[in-house]
Amino acid sequence: MSGSEHLVRMANDIGNFFESEGDRDAAIAGIAAHIRRFWEPRMRRKIYAHLDAGGEGLGDLPRAAIRQLAEKESAAN
Repeated sequence: MSGSEHLVRMANDIGNFFESEGDRDAAIAGIAAHIRRFWEPRMRRKIYAHLDAGGEGLGDLPRAAIRQLAEKESAAN
C-alpha cells in the first residue's frame, strides 16, 4: 500500500465517523479540524497532492474537507 493509499484510507475512516453528523458543513468542518490537528504537515501536503492529482478513492466528505484545508493553507502562505 502506497503512502497516498494509506492516507486516503485514514481520511475516509475519519469521514465515516463524521458521516452521521446531520449537517454536511459541520461534518466537513469536523473532518478538516481533525486532519489539521492530528496530521503532520507532510501528511497534509501528500493528501493535498493526491487531491490535486484527482483524489482517487477519497469519499465526498473527506474530499471536501481536504479541499477546504488546502485552500486555507494556500491562502495563509
